[in-house]
Amino acid sequence: MKSDSPYASVTKMLTGIQGFDEITDGGLPRERTTLVKGGPGCGKTVFALQALVNGARLTKEAGLFVAFEESTRQIVANAATFGWNLPELEKKKLFFLDAQLSPEVVKAGEFDLIGMLALLEAKAEEIHAKRIVFDGIDVLLALLDDPVAERREIYRIRDWLAKTGLTGIITQKVGATDGEQRYSFLQFMVDCVVVLRHQVVDGSAFRNLRVMKYRGSGFSADEFPITLTSAGLQLTNRGPTELTYVVTEERISSGLSRLDHMLHGGFHRGSNVLISGAPGTAKSTLAGLFAVAACERGERTLYVSFDEGASQIVRNLRSVGIRLAPHLKSGVLRMYSTRTRGPNIEDQFGELRAQVRAHKPRCVVIDPLSALSTKLAHLASADAAQQFLDYLKGEGITVVNTSLMNGINTDEATTTGISTIADTWIHVSYVVQDGERNRALTIVKSRGTGHSNQVRELTLSDEGVSLTDVFAAQGKVLMGVARWEWEQEERAGKKRTQVAAELKRLQLQLAQAEAAARLQVVQTEMDSRSAEISVLEDATGSASTLLRTDRATLRKMRHADEEVRVAKRTRAKKRAAKPGRRGAA
Repeated sequence: MKSDSPYASVTKMLTGIQGFDEITDGGLPRERTTLVKGGPGCGKTVFALQALVNGARLTKEAGLFVAFEESTRQIVANAATFGWNLPELEKKKLFFLDAQLSPEVVKAGEFDLIGMLALLEAKAEEIHAKRIVFDGIDVLLALLDDPVAERREIYRIRDWLAKTGLTGIITQKVGATDGEQRYSFLQFMVDCVVVLRHQVVDGSAFRNLRVMKYRGSGFSADEFPITLTSAGLQLTNRGPTELTYVVTEERISSGLSRLDHMLHGGFHRGSNVLISGAPGTAKSTLAGLFAVAACERGERTLYVSFDEGASQIVRNLRSVGIRLAPHLKSGVLRMYSTRTRGPNIEDQFGELRAQVRAHKPRCVVIDPLSALSTKLAHLASADAAQQFLDYLKGEGITVVNTSLMNGINTDEATTTGISTIADTWIHVSYVVQDGERNRALTIVKSRGTGHSNQVRELTLSDEGVSLTDVFAAQGKVLMGVARWEWEQEERAGKKRTQVAAELKRLQLQLAQAEAAARLQVVQTEMDSRSAEISVLEDATGSASTLLRTDRATLRKMRHADEEVRVAKRTRAKKRAAKPGRRGAA
């Protein structure tokens, strides 16, 4: 079972514990021994048993569990809450051995581990076991109460593990007064040391894990927060040091068309958006608009609210025309409401991760993220928000966070520190002017895109939400009643200008009519003169015609045929007078 080469490189055994295999780059050292130490209630037994169960379920590796403190019946019963179905695994893949020792037997010097190890070796061969857990080794050491005997039995276990080639996990309970220094030799015997810590700060419990030692392998030596969930122990890994997010040029709507225009097209897909402002400035309203727009595109959306029930949010947003109920009914929208519980917000973000994995959204709203800002009393919670948002960005999820800020301060430092990592920051505030409070919206920053630098008035009504156009007068932006009064004055001025223009138009029309009338008189006079000329011309023409008629009448009265003969004789005389004619002599 053991590797033949004494110089073989370290191979690793996956534990299946979320986050742990990542920080150790593959899990625990295979065919070597790991010590898991910590105080009461920090999760040592859960860690060891979960590694055993995951080996049986995921990699089909059988395992042995040796309990020195609790009975195996209690351990199996306690683990039922994790849904591991240990009774079924016991049939083929797992073997539990009760090894509780009687103090009388130990003190009488009638105890050693040889018989038990022989039994375990036979069972390991029978089920082809690859892993073994010795849970509560400190109980054995405390009963021996002899440094020589303690080292003898521990070295016996180490040698037995080396001979069988089993991957061993030893758990040890330690505390401030447990004589931890006395058993420190365990840390030098093993190849890997995992330290679990459980502490209470301001009434909230914190569990943390740190890999202290790992021979032959690199590992993350930081302290990581852990949570106990319905699936077992989970470790929150901060992820790789190098950021490799998928970046896209795709834009999605904010739910408010004028805000999209101010952002030159809307939010970038997969970006982190922050909406900050004082109480009542409509941060949740803007978040609701985004959620509805996402649902109308058919994108699964998760709406997370702190300290406010989902039904109340649905009712409140309905008052401004934002209707979430139809999307909740269709299942495309899921609302998760929870209370902020003490300073350990890591547990809450663990629940949020579970909600994200269950619903698989493309868009997420967290309203308000700043509700957790007062819960940062411990280092384990200090960067929990950034870690969760980093997780969402890695999944390509577009997230809109709201954050409570007092006043109009927009310095790059909100209480949760989210403003520094937000891709787009929208700030809404109150503007008090002429005894009136109005809402104003501005875009503080929007990475990777141009955006408006204008301050817009945000108005809410029964008809919905709107952003008014920029209205500047006397070198300042006016809102509310001041804007209305100025607009009324502008309308009155425009009306006066229109009336004056109308009067001028009427005056010009009158003058034009008078000129047209004068022109008509002149035209009439010209027509009269033309008529007189025509009459004169007609009279002259008639007299000539009459004269010609009278001459004709006169010729007729004088016998015009005689004039014809006279004319003929006249023509004959003219021909006779020409030279060469016969009658000329």
